[in-house]
Amino acid sequence: MDFEKIFKELRSSLTVLFNDKYNDFSKESKKDIDRFLNASKEKLERWTLLLAEGKLTLQDFEWLVESQKDLFEMKALQAAGISKISLGHFKNNIVSTIINTIQAIIFKV
Repeated sequence: MDFEKIFKELRSSLTVLFNDKYNDFSKESKKDIDRFLNASKEKLERWTLLLAEGKLTLQDFEWLVESQKDLFEMKALQAAGISKISLGHFKNNIVSTIINTIQAIIFKV
């Protein structure tokens, strides 16, 4: 398993997600994505390896990724006055994107 390749794909998927939803804030939001991914990289790598080895169930993996949601600070979007409800929905999309991207790569879904 090449986690750097997975990590690169995650960064790309999240950038696309941000650009689709908040294109006007893409430059500022990219910094938020990088901050979150860099802060979570070690954990994501460990959990992805355990998932690939069958030592974690997909449900356990989803729960662990979900636990990182509060670490994701969208400072640019908050500063722009995007509502907390909208940011909460967007964080859920981010978690889903991370799970789906890693699942697709590991299980070739």
